[in-house]
Amino acid sequence: MSTMTISMRLPRSEVGRLERLAKELGVERPTFLRRALQQGAADLMFDRACQAYRDGEATLSRAAEIAGLTLRDMMLKMKSADLELNYGVDDLAKDLQP
Repeated sequence: MSTMTISMRLPRSEVGRLERLAKELGVERPTFLRRALQQGAADLMFDRACQAYRDGEATLSRAAEIAGLTLRDMMLKMKSADLELNYGVDDLAKDLQP
């Protein structure tokens, strides 16, 4: 696996808060930061996918792609985002297109 180093500036208070949380979780700071970044990115992708679905910019299967989820997992998480399933014949036709 190829890796890259990324650096960023954070306020000291924020660094302290992150270090305390890493310690509480019993992980080293780099491990904690990697997990936090991955979780944050996943949450942001899910939020974007939900907004696209709400706005009619994406079908449910496309929203799942945007979120990086399977269609089943997207459907399971919809309730947490206060999304309702709006799936008709037109959506099915779009989803079946290559």
